[in-house]
Amino acid sequence: MSIFTRTRDIIAANVTDLLDRAEDPAKMIRMIVLEMEETLVEVRASAARSIADQKEMRRQITKLQRLQDDWVEKAELALSKDREDLAKAALVEKQKAASLAESLEAEIAVLEDGLRASEADIQKVQAKLREARARQSAIASRMESAHNRVRLREMYAGAKTEEAFSGFDVLERRVDFAESHVDALALGAPPKTLEEEIADLRKAETIEAELEALKRRHIAAGEAA
Repeated sequence: MSIFTRTRDIIAANVTDLLDRAEDPAKMIRMIVLEMEETLVEVRASAARSIADQKEMRRQITKLQRLQDDWVEKAELALSKDREDLAKAALVEKQKAASLAESLEAEIAVLEDGLRASEADIQKVQAKLREARARQSAIASRMESAHNRVRLREMYAGAKTEEAFSGFDVLERRVDFAESHVDALALGAPPKTLEEEIADLRKAETIEAELEALKRRHIAAGEAA
């Protein structure tokens, strides 16, 4: 269903009021912009037709002016031959051409008035269109910002993130248990050799690497969701 029914409706419309009443402002602003663009195309096409009509009428007027001159010459010729009747008939035809030219001039004037009105309407519709496009851009930016905020909120407060961090806690407890087990085994045991201490470092490094890798996978899974 069309939002506007004619150019005057667009000019009189308050874009803000339309959006305030709309259930879906983004959809409404798209419809408003489309309607205005289509109206501009129609008004410009109508203006183009009027301009073309004016040009054709001016060509006809030029032909009629030449025709009038031709009938005057014929009237003068008839008078020179003492044919007043033919001279009068020629002047009658000249008058017909003059009347038709005057009629075309009047039609051109009407078209001129219409073109001036169309030009004013086009400027007003263009101003409304700029307003609508500005609102469309603002709405799009706000919608994008809202979606990004939702994604960020889900990332740091969502269930999947909580689940991921719970997994971190489990892994950390496993590391604590492994370290404690190593400490318990060391109680009363003879001092470790250099090779044993280096081996322990390697084991601890492996566990830490596994923990970091698991953290990265959980974070990547949360971002992909």
